Amino acid sequence: MGPTASGKSALAVTLAEKVGGEIVNADAFQLYQGMDLITAKPSLEEMRRVPHHLYGVVPLMQSCDAQRYRDLALPVIADILARDRLPILVGGSGLYIKSLSHGLAPLPQPDPEVRARVAEMSAQEARELLLKLDPQAVENVPLANPRYVSRALEICLQTGLPQSTLRQTFSQSEPAGCGGVLVWEREALYSRINARVHSMLAAGLLAEVAALPALGLTAAKAIGLREMQAYQRGEMSLEAALDAMQQATRRYAKRQVTWFRRETWLQTICLDAESTAESLANSILTSFPCLKSLPPSSLSPLT
Repeated sequence: MGPTASGKSALAVTLAEKVGGEIVNADAFQLYQGMDLITAKPSLEEMRRVPHHLYGVVPLMQSCDAQRYRDLALPVIADILARDRLPILVGGSGLYIKSLSHGLAPLPQPDPEVRARVAEMSAQEARELLLKLDPQAVENVPLANPRYVSRALEICLQTGLPQSTLRQTFSQSEPAGCGGVLVWEREALYSRINARVHSMLAAGLLAEVAALPALGLTAAKAIGLREMQAYQRGEMSLEAALDAMQQATRRYAKRQVTWFRRETWLQTICLDAESTAESLANSILTSFPCLKSLPPSSLSPLT
């Protein structure tokens, strides 16, 4: 796990090759079809090296949340284990990962009318209403992330109960599996983010965005999409759009770092300019000797 541009995909491939693993996506936006570049999906070369699962499997018009992700991921994980392979979850969507590591309390399916009502609110309005209905949300909802705020508010409005009381599973359960979070010095991470945006552009980002059909509420929130579409509508220059996309990505990374900092069950894996996928994979094998000493078939599927 780790923030965007921290090197998760390359590390996961190298680790999977060493332990007989298969990669399971745990990034909310990489689930969607047709958004390969803007969501920084693994490259075709990386996908050829080891099996990858749950990339580009959700239609763009469909919504997705942690419960749906869990429903998608559990059968995939069970199948990998049944074949004596090791499932390696890779991504930066903290709530999706936690839906597997800690489980989820039974929450209502999204109501289209409630979702539309929340979507009409500004980020500040949604945040203020959420805190009015559920003051404890300040402790378990990343309030700087509009997507998480919106979903939490939907739950409050649909059930008439504070969403925090329905999420007790997280604090009452021990994590299933083990995990690490990739950590960079802030400026180094931001430099990687800025460089990756330019790499996306060179790889054909504008053509990908121009080819996208109508998007559902979740897919439309992909980081950088709004800025690239604004450029294509002639509302800003390309340079300004790239700067805005870099800034939006840095803000997203900051929210991810804040989320993972609270996840004390994760082991911190520090990176710097000298780090390579090979060296990090070897370090993880040292930190998690179970990856070498236990066959995958001895692991229990998440339930």
